Amino acid sequence: MRVFVTGATGFIGMPVVKELIAAGHEVLGLARSEKGQKSLAAIGADVLRGSLEDLDGLRQGASASDAVIHLAFIHDWSNFAESCEIDRRAIEALGSVLAGSDRPLIVTGGLAGLARPGQVATEDGVIPPDFPFPRVSEQTALSLQGVRASVMRLPQVHDPLKQGLITPAIEVYREKGVCAYVGDGLTRWPAAHVLDVARLYRLAIEKAEPNAKYHAVAEEGVSMRDIAEAIGRRLKLPVKSIAPEEAQAFFGWLGRFASYDMPASSTQTRKRLGWEPTGPGLIADLEQLRVSDS
Repeated sequence: MRVFVTGATGFIGMPVVKELIAAGHEVLGLARSEKGQKSLAAIGADVLRGSLEDLDGLRQGASASDAVIHLAFIHDWSNFAESCEIDRRAIEALGSVLAGSDRPLIVTGGLAGLARPGQVATEDGVIPPDFPFPRVSEQTALSLQGVRASVMRLPQVHDPLKQGLITPAIEVYREKGVCAYVGDGLTRWPAAHVLDVARLYRLAIEKAEPNAKYHAVAEEGVSMRDIAEAIGRRLKLPVKSIAPEEAQAFFGWLGRFASYDMPASSTQTRKRLGWEPTGPGLIADLEQLRVSDS
């Protein structure tokens, strides 16, 4: 099939495009720049120049394809609410073209806020109505009328160079000269290697179950203390605990996430799609961090 991929030049997007092409699919990738256009063309993808703000372009890409994977998001944490609004409008634009057809749409979401205290988040979990984050990718996708939409909930997606929200945390650690975790450090973040995640997107778009929620989770939860200690060993920095009330001052915008316990299961996802992660774990990739600029 021909798959339109937004965010095609990104950390997750490029492996997804490569995975789709290797499996015999055609890819139309959205690229904002000439550099991105050349990168996609070099791996055999067709290219549509544009951005998430270009709603006509998004409709054009969806119209020219048999399926859509929406990976793009503007990670501008200084203007997060606006980034979330751009994302919402983009999803609605894609859905307007796909409505009434059988062409699938996979939208990317997250796992924060799904785990209840003492429990592990599962695929049938629902984002609570009072959830304080303005990003509504999942809610928007699943409310589209007449669209074969599903959601991929991402954990901390990693390789040795990038590790989701942990990457900006490492920048904070380098700046402050200490690797901190909150309280006893037993809060957990789920994780998966980027190549495992790419394979899961391919399996999900091939299966195209309507209203499905998938968890791209290889490790249910890696403790923040283990994460901080692994980074500390690699960067030769001290590790310490900080009180919850210190998290915002230490981490900045990351402070809201630092205290979240977010364990998540992928049992249903693995069974439904036959997905079995094989990549390195998060700690193994953190042990390979570059240290030249520490």
